[in-house]
Amino acid sequence: MDDATLPSATQIPRFSGIRTFMRLPYAPGIGTPRPDIVIAGIPFDTAASFRPGARFGPSAIRNISVLLRPSNQFHRINALERLRVVDAGDVLAVPGEIARTYANLEQRWAEFVSAGVVPVGLGGDHSVTLGELRAVAKAGGPVALVQFDSHSDTWDNYWGVRYTHGTGFRRACEEGLLDPAYSIQVGLRGSEYAPGDLDDTRELGFQVLLAQELSSMSPVEVADVIRARTAGRRVFLSFDIDFFDPSCAPGTGTPEVGGPTSAYGLQVVQRLTGIDFVGFDVVEVLPAHDPSAITALLGATLIFEFLALVAVRRAAAATRAN
Repeated sequence: MDDATLPSATQIPRFSGIRTFMRLPYAPGIGTPRPDIVIAGIPFDTAASFRPGARFGPSAIRNISVLLRPSNQFHRINALERLRVVDAGDVLAVPGEIARTYANLEQRWAEFVSAGVVPVGLGGDHSVTLGELRAVAKAGGPVALVQFDSHSDTWDNYWGVRYTHGTGFRRACEEGLLDPAYSIQVGLRGSEYAPGDLDDTRELGFQVLLAQELSSMSPVEVADVIRARTAGRRVFLSFDIDFFDPSCAPGTGTPEVGGPTSAYGLQVVQRLTGIDFVGFDVVEVLPAHDPSAITALLGATLIFEFLALVAVRRAAAATRAN
């Protein structure tokens, strides 16, 4: 995409105009020329188990994303010069109706994936990832999951309900959407309902990196573990903002103390180059508990880093082809 077509904060103030992510073009359909990446909101939080309000996450992320400049300092590239990226607006989320929301989400994501576009989801609570995975797996088979989170989200049910933000990845395994042997959950921590709760997650086949393990690992080492685990596979990266310590991300529904800093988490993500990512999302941003918008800014920055990862991989592929 030609960056000259995007509003520049040096010419047009950030606080002006209608909000899209980073003031990217609004394109609700797959038009011509076809985009490389589509960013879409999923404003649904009915499946949250504690604090509601993540339905307002997409708008909060978009609002603060105008602060981001187009060039990535770490990778030394402007992803928007290499990729066509658009904001497709929001999926129709139906409050109180997770099945209907999943159906709408799966249909929308299928449009993106079938067109060869990499979708980036703005949550919403973490239940929405199941709908995304259904579309991605239907198009190309099971994927490897890279999940940054303080919770495993592999419970069987909450209150007898099988579809919540804490059960999505168990359902994804049962539905054959994931290949757990190539999947990894990073940053898990906090209290448990019973000793050995995470044994269930490991028995599903996931590799688990606890937050306490991260404290003795560098971001480079964590990225190497993730790259080794997912080698040769199509990968979906799902980032629950509660991966971060609440001091860095207070605006979330089920915070857990003792987590990584924003600097650490971003450094890990920046180093996930060379992976065949087929989808991303950032979930559980809850603006009502984020008065200074630092959580939303962190979510927006993660998406900015996702764009760079796709751009770096494609640039490397083009170099090899030449």
